Amino acid sequence: MTTFVDSNVLIDLVSDNPAFYAWSDRRLNLAAEAGALAVDPIVFAEISVRMPDLDSTISYFRRSRIAIVPTPEEAFFLAGRAFLAYRRGGGTKTGVLPDFLIGAHAAHLGRPLLTRDATRYRTYFPTLALIAPDTHP
Repeated sequence: MTTFVDSNVLIDLVSDNPAFYAWSDRRLNLAAEAGALAVDPIVFAEISVRMPDLDSTISYFRRSRIAIVPTPEEAFFLAGRAFLAYRRGGGTKTGVLPDFLIGAHAAHLGRPLLTRDATRYRTYFPTLALIAPDTHP
């Protein structure tokens, strides 16, 4: 099964984050052993700011065997609905946040999401299977 990977996990690895590197590395490797890895184009964009250029970014994802999966229209719609629920619940951000797009994409495809930041995903995508520190130490 394909596991979607949130940007915070990859940022842990590319930045050598001392607090989370070991967890992110272990969980990413376990997910890769279980099946394919994929990211939303939003994650590609978020990781690209840590790379010197486009070629380096593409090379990173290829070396890591992480596919970049185009976002279907249904996932964009689901993200918009989740954002609407966020705003109606008192959320103050005015743009659709990347987490809504990433979560909606994984939820729409019925794929688990490897992330360190499970709170928003649990709230707005309750059926989304999460691989997170509090569920998978």
